[in-house]
Amino acid sequence: MPRKSRRGREDDWVPVAPPGRFVRQPPVVPDPASLQPWLLIVLYVATIALVWRRSVFYRRFVMILMGILCLIWWGLSAQLPPVVGWVFVALQVLTASHFVRLVHARLRSVPYRALLTIPAHWFAASTVLALPFAVAAALGYPTPLFVVAYLIGGFGVYQSLSATPEVIDLDLDRRDRGPLAPLVIEPARDPDLHGRRFAPEPERLRVVQITDPHLGPFMSPAQLAAICQRAVDTDPDLVLITGDLLTMESHGAVKAIAAAFAPLKQLEGRVFACHGNHDHEDPASVREGLERAGVRLLVDEWARVETRVGPVDVIGSDYHWTHRDEKTAALFTNRPDDGTPRILLLHNPGHIGHVPEGAVDLVLAGHTHGGHVGLLSLGSAWTVVRGFTSIPDHGLWARGAERLYVHRGTGHYGFPIRLGVPREESVLQVRFLDR
Repeated sequence: MPRKSRRGREDDWVPVAPPGRFVRQPPVVPDPASLQPWLLIVLYVATIALVWRRSVFYRRFVMILMGILCLIWWGLSAQLPPVVGWVFVALQVLTASHFVRLVHARLRSVPYRALLTIPAHWFAASTVLALPFAVAAALGYPTPLFVVAYLIGGFGVYQSLSATPEVIDLDLDRRDRGPLAPLVIEPARDPDLHGRRFAPEPERLRVVQITDPHLGPFMSPAQLAAICQRAVDTDPDLVLITGDLLTMESHGAVKAIAAAFAPLKQLEGRVFACHGNHDHEDPASVREGLERAGVRLLVDEWARVETRVGPVDVIGSDYHWTHRDEKTAALFTNRPDDGTPRILLLHNPGHIGHVPEGAVDLVLAGHTHGGHVGLLSLGSAWTVVRGFTSIPDHGLWARGAERLYVHRGTGHYGFPIRLGVPREESVLQVRFLDR
């Protein structure tokens, strides 16, 4: 007969075991979902420890980004079903693995990119886009629409991996149009570049610009080689490469660079390139890889080329970090204008202000990736870059008598956040008026 133990009032008496006997209590089973924050903390610490030896910049980048992803999960977790929380943790592990693997920078295989790199980039970018939903969830508001951020991220991946061929007619006069400003040009035409050649126009210079291919997670050597072959198939007068061949994965990849641009060897003597900012991370590999592909790298140099419209001067400006005015001006010293059209390769369009006024007819640039996020897919010229800065982001611009064309980019770097701004694969048909 169990005894009674009094705790407070008589109504609160409870049975107890007799002396010398134990009452078996049911085991306390922790909620598996409660382990998720601890796993993320361990994952965060382990990731930082494993990337510590890469560089100060890189580990700071990983620390900040992984920390943001963890905080966003913390905000969303209050309303996430446990199974969704575990999916989030698994994708966080995938993302951490990607950053750890980047400690040894090299180009990866297609299966690796498909199974690890691209999903990790998609998850990281989409989670950052989910920040407003995380804040709302942390404040107690229902946020079932947080999945929209991940759908938008998926669309960004699509636009980062796809491009529509187009032909753009540029009629360039020498009228002084005042301060730097965008110009409206005729809508691009689809020439069916993938299926057939289109007829040349004798009065127009046919130029294919390649810029910011960024060999790495979103651009394999095989992909870039296919783009280069399509460029060759258009029978261009010039193929002009305006920098940023590299990512952190493509350092030392001489063979990969040579293979990626190998189709351009068919146009040897008509293909020129300049450095972008990322190319200065490994300039020796860039130079050797391009030389093997028959591409001439212009480092503050000039080249005169005979084309269907007559001679054309191609000028390659190096990417200068300091003293841009002096170095760019020196490029045009003792170069009298003899009436030959001049095309300047200038990676960063924001540096056009350092080019002496009236020195060139056309400047080709990249660097901005078209503005990354905007409304171009909806027919508007607005982008985030254009909305908040004065940097030329895409399309045709005028400064005085010069014209600047900013390419949206052949590839992509960083997060897959090309939203409304697709990659560009175009042919420029340039007519020099007033020459």
